[in-house]
Amino acid sequence: MRASMAASRQSQAPGAIASAAATAKLLEKKKEYEAVAALERASAQFYKRIEDIGDDFDVIADAGIVHGQVLEQWPNMFRILSLFLAQRQHAEGEAAPAPTTGERLVRVPIEELRQAESKATSS
Repeated sequence: MRASMAASRQSQAPGAIASAAATAKLLEKKKEYEAVAALERASAQFYKRIEDIGDDFDVIADAGIVHGQVLEQWPNMFRILSLFLAQRQHAEGEAAPAPTTGERLVRVPIEELRQAESKATSS
């Protein structure tokens, strides 16, 4: 009877070794899968950050265009200011040369016009 028990124990030992090897291989594959899944998540986050940076660069480019448009208007602003100063000097009685381009800066007395309108409508 002992011989038969020993034979059955020997037959279980190779199966147990194979099962342990399969379990170890399964654990190794699970770790490999988890590493690949973590890499995929990190890649997705990296891709999202790169997209956000691209959107920020689009905003920066649009701001550069607006900045250029504002800078383009400065010569006109200085021209208007020089017309105003020339007219003010002329009004103070100083002999200032008139603009040669025929442009004039005109001040419209809006408050006086509104008061005149309100008096005319109330009368």
